[in-house]
Amino acid sequence: MARTLALALTLLVCSSLFAADSPSLYKRLGGYDAIAAVTDDFIGRMATDKGLQKFFAGHSKDSLGRIRQLVVDQLCAATGGPCVYIGRDMKSSHQGMGISEADWNTAAGHLVATLDKFKVPEKEKAEVLAAITGLKNDIVDQKK
Repeated sequence: MARTLALALTLLVCSSLFAADSPSLYKRLGGYDAIAAVTDDFIGRMATDKGLQKFFAGHSKDSLGRIRQLVVDQLCAATGGPCVYIGRDMKSSHQGMGISEADWNTAAGHLVATLDKFKVPEKEKAEVLAAITGLKNDIVDQKK
């Protein structure tokens, strides 16, 4: 049921992103350079957070650069931009990392802080957060 609700929410958000009568979320956010700047700030916040930096430890500079580029490409594509995301799905990418609900909430707080720093308007911020929330079940470790 929750998975169906998340899928429905994602489809609703995506359908509103691609409505013919309004610019895409990608354009409303400011395009590629704006998405890259938001990604850099967001990843920087997570990588320096004492509770989250464990997820970035052990990666080479090249590996961290690849992660950054994959996030940029995924956000660019998901918001209606011209990018193609070639990375793995979120479930495969985060499997075994042990990301908890608390980790998710901390990261979400960093994303909100980043969007606020860049003065992303409330409508666009809500759309970004709704799209990201649709990925939560594939990112958070669902221990039972």
